[in-house]
Amino acid sequence: MIVVEPIRDVREHVRAARAGGERIRFVPTMGAFHEGHVSLLRAAGADGGYVVVSIFVNPTQFDDKTDLAKYPRPRQDDLAVCQREGVDLVFAPTPEEMYPGGPKTTVRVPGMSETMCGAFRPGHFDGVCTVVAKLLAIVQPDVAYFGEKDAQQLAIIRRMAADLNLPVEIRGCPLLRDPDGLATSSRNVYLSEGERRRALALGRALTAARRAVADGERDAGKLADAVRRRLEEAEGVETEYVAVVDPDTLDDLDRVGDKVLVAAAVRVGRTRLIDNVLLRGLGVGGAGG
Repeated sequence: MIVVEPIRDVREHVRAARAGGERIRFVPTMGAFHEGHVSLLRAAGADGGYVVVSIFVNPTQFDDKTDLAKYPRPRQDDLAVCQREGVDLVFAPTPEEMYPGGPKTTVRVPGMSETMCGAFRPGHFDGVCTVVAKLLAIVQPDVAYFGEKDAQQLAIIRRMAADLNLPVEIRGCPLLRDPDGLATSSRNVYLSEGERRRALALGRALTAARRAVADGERDAGKLADAVRRRLEEAEGVETEYVAVVDPDTLDDLDRVGDKVLVAAAVRVGRTRLIDNVLLRGLGVGGAGG
């Protein structure tokens, strides 16, 4: 496994791999690996080819500088995971390498970036789109892998890649949960034992929505209200939003059609958590609102 910081070195190694007939598989991360990250590495490895992983805590996507400062950075542990999972190249740049002279150009997807999490984290998705666009330009992968846990991010990145005619497949990988049902997240380490127990209400509320859809509920408003009510009843859980949307466009739904994303964000103590259930192939018609 090769670890590099300069952009020119990434391009050199990727160029050599492609010249040797390899397809380039790319997993962009901010490090602090959990099982969700490992699943992305394994998906990339299983597809065959030359696997590139980036580890970069991107400052432009943090609306809270305190959150940026305390974001976990266990570099050696992350590199050990990459080594174990057979990653070929790790790109671990400094902020100065990614933004020489500071960030001056911004990539944004209007509308989709301003709803759901974007309404509570102004500028967050501008930072995400900008760094992902830069990373895709640097690595030039055939396929890039993102987790479906960040469903809004995935939809926005797919739209950005399509609108900019980027020659890359954006592949979503399933959300993973810890044994107690909490969605895997680098921020879970911030939760105390008691906070973690309270945080389980988020996954339970969304699981109830999944069951309701399976039982035939198609009224999007009723689904959202049911999730919101369960969260409001949970002790120590502050709800930011509950959304029932089209998973590709993030448009609000009046009724659930063939596909639906039910997503929510909460705060437990000082920790912000997101989760969702994504349902496709429901086989019924619906209308957006």
